Amino acid sequence: MKNTNQQSSTKTLADLYRSIDRAQAVTITYIDDDGAETLRTIEPYDIRTTKSGRIQIRAMCRLRGEARSFYLHRIVSYTCHRIAFVLDRPEATTPAGHVIVVRSAAQLIARELGRDYLPAHHLTRADTALAA
Repeated sequence: MKNTNQQSSTKTLADLYRSIDRAQAVTITYIDDDGAETLRTIEPYDIRTTKSGRIQIRAMCRLRGEARSFYLHRIVSYTCHRIAFVLDRPEATTPAGHVIVVRSAAQLIARELGRDYLPAHHLTRADTALAA
């Protein structure tokens, strides 16, 4: 069990990325919204940065059997296993519910840049609440 307070976030992220690449489960000790510690075995498949700057791990939770989000700053400790993924991950979809098909690395990069940098809704001149 590796304690996250005794290592850098970079080391923790490197271990989580390695688990994603190898498709291997990770057991985490996690502090939930109520402040209680829970022990979860997860199958991470995506690591994102939220608009507020927090690092979010998207993973299949073996306890719940569905996709969940975990924040890096709430992970107290973790263990990387050699156990392969067993849960089926939901397919990525658009807001309209259509499955996203990515055929090349360029499409994937464009999709990720669009998700991270484009506004969520179209702005017009009438949107005066955003004026400085």
